[in-house]
Amino acid sequence: MSRSLFIAASLTALVLASGSASVAVASEAQPALNIGFVLYSKGNVPGTLDARWTYQNIYSGKGLATGGPKEGFAGHYHVRYYDEQGKFSDEYDLVIEKAGAFYNASWITNGKVSAGGVGMEVKNGLAIGWRRVAD
Repeated sequence: MSRSLFIAASLTALVLASGSASVAVASEAQPALNIGFVLYSKGNVPGTLDARWTYQNIYSGKGLATGGPKEGFAGHYHVRYYDEQGKFSDEYDLVIEKAGAFYNASWITNGKVSAGGVGMEVKNGLAIGWRRVAD
C-alpha cells in the first residue's frame, strides 16, 4: 500500500513538474503583442490629463496630456510620455472622440496616425486599450 502511494505521489509530482515546465516554455516562446493600455485621469490643471501607461506589459510609465477641454475627456491634446525612471519616451498629438457610450483615440505624429484605440470612462478616469498602426 505504501509503495502504491509512493508511486502515485511520484507520478503526480512528475506530471505537475512537466506541466509547469511546458507552460514556462510556451510563455517564453510567445511573441510580444502589439497592445497597450493607458488610464487617463483629470489633472490638477483644467484641460490636462495624467496618464499611467503600459505597452506589451514590458514598457510602462507616466505621462501628461495638455491643451484639452476644461470639461470631459473628448478633445485635442498634446501628450508627452515618460518611462518608470522619468526618462522621456514619446510625444504625440492626441485626439479623443466620444463614440456613444465609448471613446475612440488616435495618437498622431507629423500628421499621421501612429496608434489607435478604444476606451470607456471608469471610476478614476478614461481607460483606453490601444495598438500601434503598421505602416
